[in-house]
Amino acid sequence: MDMNSATEIFAALAQPTRLAAFRLIMRHTPTGLPAGDVARQLDVPQNTMSSHLAALTRAGLVSAERLGRTILYRAELDRVREITSFLVNDCCGGRPELCEPLVAEFTPCCSPGASQNAC
Repeated sequence: MDMNSATEIFAALAQPTRLAAFRLIMRHTPTGLPAGDVARQLDVPQNTMSSHLAALTRAGLVSAERLGRTILYRAELDRVREITSFLVNDCCGGRPELCEPLVAEFTPCCSPGASQNAC
C-alpha cells in the first residue's frame, strides 16, 4: 500500500459517523448489512448515511451489492489487512518479539472458531 492510499483510508475513517458505520459493518462481516439498517442502528438519516457509505466505498473499505431495492454493504477484509500491514510494517525495528502483544490482540477475534465477540 502506498502513502496516498493509506491517507485516503484514514480520511474516510476520520469522521465519527463513517468510523461508526465501518465498525458496524465489520461486525456483520461476512454476511453484510443493508444500508437502511446501518442508518437505523446509528440513528442517521438515510440520505446522510448514503454519503458516508459512498466515502467508505471510494476508500475501498466496504463494497456494495444491490439485492432488489436493498444495497448490502460488506467490509473489504483484504483492504483492512492492507492498511493494518501498512501501519505495522516497520514495527519494532526488526525485532518480532516486540510485536507479539500486538499480534496477540488480533488472534482472539480472527482465529478460526473464535467466538463472535472475542474482541
